[in-house]
Amino acid sequence: MLVPALVWLTAYLVGSIPFGWLVARARGVDIFQAGSGNIGATNVGRVIGKRLGLVVFLLDFAKGAGPVAAAAAYHDETLPRGSLEVGAGLATFIGHLYPLYLRFRGGKGVATAAGVVSVLFPVPALAGFLAFISVLTATRLASLGSLAAAVVLVVTYFLFQNAVDVTDPRTAFALLALALVFMRHRTNIARLRDGSERRIEPHQLLQPTARALHVLSLGMWCGMGVFFSFVTATALFRDFEALGQTPERPAWFPLPALYESSDDLVNGPKEQGSRVAGHAVGGIFPSYFVAQLFCGICAFGTALGWPRLRPWIVGSALLLVCVGWPIERKVTELRPARSAATDAYLAAAAGERTHLRPNVSAARSAFIRWHLVSLFLNMGVVGLVVVATGLAGNLKPAGQEPRQNNLPTLANSAADSLAAP
Repeated sequence: MLVPALVWLTAYLVGSIPFGWLVARARGVDIFQAGSGNIGATNVGRVIGKRLGLVVFLLDFAKGAGPVAAAAAYHDETLPRGSLEVGAGLATFIGHLYPLYLRFRGGKGVATAAGVVSVLFPVPALAGFLAFISVLTATRLASLGSLAAAVVLVVTYFLFQNAVDVTDPRTAFALLALALVFMRHRTNIARLRDGSERRIEPHQLLQPTARALHVLSLGMWCGMGVFFSFVTATALFRDFEALGQTPERPAWFPLPALYESSDDLVNGPKEQGSRVAGHAVGGIFPSYFVAQLFCGICAFGTALGWPRLRPWIVGSALLLVCVGWPIERKVTELRPARSAATDAYLAAAAGERTHLRPNVSAARSAFIRWHLVSLFLNMGVVGLVVVATGLAGNLKPAGQEPRQNNLPTLANSAADSLAAP
């Protein structure tokens, strides 16, 4: 245990380096007495400038990623899988929250946690980053963006797991980090609740960035959903099922003897074509759901700044994606049983198939039932995204009045000016 202890102690000491406090002190500012009193990048940027705030964010990010990457590069078969790097990440994160050098008075740990999770869970970390950017550009509330990023990261992590393994150190870290982030944001949550939370200063690029992210994510989501649902999947099943039933087959797609027979329950040649198409489409689903998840997070976060866009529409589509992903996994789990029952039926002699029909019918019915649920959810997502894309044609910030409503005010101002001596 000497090596893990040294690694985790070093990680804690690295995490305790208060870059925000050091940068502010170099500029003659006691960051504890300025702004919100926090040593994180957001408060540093607010007090002494956005560029130095970005520097602090990158330094805090690096001190989170570095120890974890170093621990992951060390291989020790005697340690449980992932325990060394997870321990290093947790030690670094705690070091930032409770730094030894500042009498355990630290920051909220968002940038450091981002560095840790970018190494431990790269794809969920990307989803969390997109959530942070989307919420920040829509609301200018860095604390709300941080909380949203933490929630999205954990949800995405669990969506990527076929089964939740409570013994995996990464699972414990994800839940503990989420709890710590919310605990360190207690005062921010209280201010968010009563509407007194400080927003970052408006920037001329902030609103255009939010609009670009919203339109781009919705456009990609809509195009991807329509093309996959109505072109790719449909064409694959149509063409392979037709190829399976054609008398003149190409040499690269021979007909096995098992699939030559047909009856009222199973069409052997069509079954072969359907199997090939299902295998091809099934390989696309993981990437399809990941891409939908990323687009949905961006679209929902940026829609929050424009109530006319009906954020609940995008949120409903995103919720259906989260529900549809496990259901598609259920369909994938049912496919082998359906295929095995069908193969046993086709391999049996004509007189022996009678007692196999109930098993085949039950396996195929269960598969079709869950498959139809999956298709229904996917069509719901596509429909909602098409509606949201149509609404995105008129992006106006909340509270902005149409231009013509300002004409009376302008006319009155002009009249007052002319009447003045």
